[in-house]
Amino acid sequence: MSYQALYRVWRPQRFEDIAGQEAVTQTLRNALSHGNTSHAYLFSGPRGTGKTSAAKIFAKAMNCKHAVDGEPCNECDLCQSITRGNLPDVIEIDAASNNGVDEIRDIREKANYAPTQADYKVYIIDEVHMLSMGAFNALLKTLEEPPVNVVFILATTEPHKIPLTIISRTQRFDFRRIAPLDIVRRMTFILNEKEVNFEEDALLAIAKAAEGGMRDALSILDQALSFSNGTITLEETLRITGSVTQELLSEYVRASLINDTEKGLSLLHSILQEGKDANRLADDTILFCRDILIYQKTQEETVLKMSKVNEQFTELVKEADAEKIYEIIRVMNHTQQEMRQSSHAEVYLEVATVRLTQPSPNQKVIQTSGGGVDDKEVSALKAKMAQMQKMLEQMQQNQAPAAQPIQKTTRQPKKQQQFKVNKTQVFTVLEKATKDDLNRLKDVWPDLINYLPAGQKAILKTSKPVAASPHGLVVTFDYDILCERASSDTFLIESIGDYLEKVIGHRAEMCSVPADQWPTVRQAFIQRMKNSSPEETDAAPEEEAAETQDDSVVSEAIDIFGKEAVTIKD
Repeated sequence: MSYQALYRVWRPQRFEDIAGQEAVTQTLRNALSHGNTSHAYLFSGPRGTGKTSAAKIFAKAMNCKHAVDGEPCNECDLCQSITRGNLPDVIEIDAASNNGVDEIRDIREKANYAPTQADYKVYIIDEVHMLSMGAFNALLKTLEEPPVNVVFILATTEPHKIPLTIISRTQRFDFRRIAPLDIVRRMTFILNEKEVNFEEDALLAIAKAAEGGMRDALSILDQALSFSNGTITLEETLRITGSVTQELLSEYVRASLINDTEKGLSLLHSILQEGKDANRLADDTILFCRDILIYQKTQEETVLKMSKVNEQFTELVKEADAEKIYEIIRVMNHTQQEMRQSSHAEVYLEVATVRLTQPSPNQKVIQTSGGGVDDKEVSALKAKMAQMQKMLEQMQQNQAPAAQPIQKTTRQPKKQQQFKVNKTQVFTVLEKATKDDLNRLKDVWPDLINYLPAGQKAILKTSKPVAASPHGLVVTFDYDILCERASSDTFLIESIGDYLEKVIGHRAEMCSVPADQWPTVRQAFIQRMKNSSPEETDAAPEEEAAETQDDSVVSEAIDIFGKEAVTIKD
């Protein structure tokens, strides 16, 4: 017999086998055992949470002659026929491919016939939200006045797309996402039955990657079994799911908390070079930060989605500033939205990393073991304040009668200013700029970026050369922060000059301009050139008059001879 996937082999056959849906299964079992079943049910919830499995178990329990406490025996011919899917009285229909009015009318006609082998005829309609409005209307009459011994079970992942007239005629059961511990418990049972060795952390990683779906978890477990050499390990599981280890996530978040741009970019590049998915990294970072915030308030491990409580995690939770964690979540969420619309996801992650590792006002910085730069700055500021206070006291003691009193000034918070372009430097380049110099620079620009170290490479990833002269170049940046870093990074400017001297034979001084300011700067230069050339200024009205006269002649010709007979030639 050919190999069958785990989710098919280990599909639940009893209500007690359905993981994480105790409220639903207990209600259904009680209804079956007390004989209080309805004629129509609606099972809604995320994919892989047991909706269709529960529907088949319900069909078996309704028709099984040996059912006990609402559970089927799974041994009689009727139960086994339903399990194999060949009992004519239990009909499974995929609404995605049978969503027309004719299919529902056919169901309605056949529902009037009595069951042949079972006591009840059960229709299981999967993805029922895919039915057309006409099909829903055709189904509505049957649900309103159902035939005897016919039960409809509707399953859907999008209940909001089902008309309220349908929902009101059913008993609705909402299947929730399965908790990671319940998924781990089920996978542990399966692996023990198969006598396969495993690491508990590997199963937890699979459960978190499945996002509450048992079918997804078993599919990933199937891949892990094929990939492993007898033992399922955490390292192999992370390679399959594309997830990042908690240790790397901790270091990455810590780099943001201590404002270490070089370390953050280095970690990001090493993670991406290992083949980790960029979207998965952003998602994992958001969930990891969420766990930090939740654990800071609750100190409960059971509510964590991404993390395992260990010494490294506990230390990070104690030292992390909540406002900075909020900022990481906001930036990563925005980055995810940008990555969906771009094929260069790594660029957006690099920009996000640079942004997150910049110091922000009122930020609480983690104390590093060696006493970081921030500690020195704080100490220097405190010493300077003490010195100023002492000088102020001395001045007050020695104050003459005629002296003016010292006025205390309230320092206004400094607003974040737009990057100021050095127009003099830019205009100097533009005065001697040529198209050939720009084309030559554009040809070598990608190679120049790859030549630079990781930190400088990230700054220039979103840059674009827009003008070049023999000894200068103008480069635009998508973000003001990158523009500011590029203009103040002496090492970067020197590296660019060295590379250009080596490749094109001469050095060129780089001018940085934000992309949104470049049209304004360029227009200012053009206006300046016009003002410095009176001949062009005087000639402009004459040219406009000539163009106006030409337009009037053309209009008059069209009026006389017609548009079809007039041909305009310069």
